[in-house]
Amino acid sequence: MRGRVDGLQSPFPVLFQLPGVYQEEGFTERFVGAFDDSLAPLVSSLDNLATYVDPDLTPPDFLAWLAGWVAVDLDDQTRTADLRRAVRASVPTHRRRGTRLGLREVVSHLTGAQVEVTDSGGAIWSVTPGTPLPGDPDPVVRIRVLVDDLGSLDRSRLEAVVRSAKPVHVADVIEVTEVTEVTERSVVSGSEP
Repeated sequence: MRGRVDGLQSPFPVLFQLPGVYQEEGFTERFVGAFDDSLAPLVSSLDNLATYVDPDLTPPDFLAWLAGWVAVDLDDQTRTADLRRAVRASVPTHRRRGTRLGLREVVSHLTGAQVEVTDSGGAIWSVTPGTPLPGDPDPVVRIRVLVDDLGSLDRSRLEAVVRSAKPVHVADVIEVTEVTEVTERSVVSGSEP
């Protein structure tokens, strides 16, 4: 957070808020000057509050706190540029949370790879009673991640992100595929709801 900033002047010095008789005293000027040194960074932060809540402009030491405010949960090794991008995309991502599109975006942000998401559901309407329902009766989401290098992907982190982004009652199958010029190599895992 903000701390003392050497040379930063307070726009509202405490000395000038005191009665005139105290403004003439050297001791009082030095004494309340300490308050000005402490309050100047606070006043500066409040004057620039819009900058602090803008993910592109906020200082790096405030960015992790801002990410916590918008429920962006990234680890300590996340690069500043990636964290800024995740905070910027958080509102639209939260709006689509639990949907195929939202899941694809969240996994794509994490991996930086191409992601394909399919689910077992469907929607239909009919004027005929007893019409069969579309999709599979057991909800499952299948996620295929196309990466350049299987070793570069943190598998446990991917599974944790998928679990937090999908509806809790839906099972998942995650397939990570290494894309090379000659072949594709896949690793599949899954979870029950």
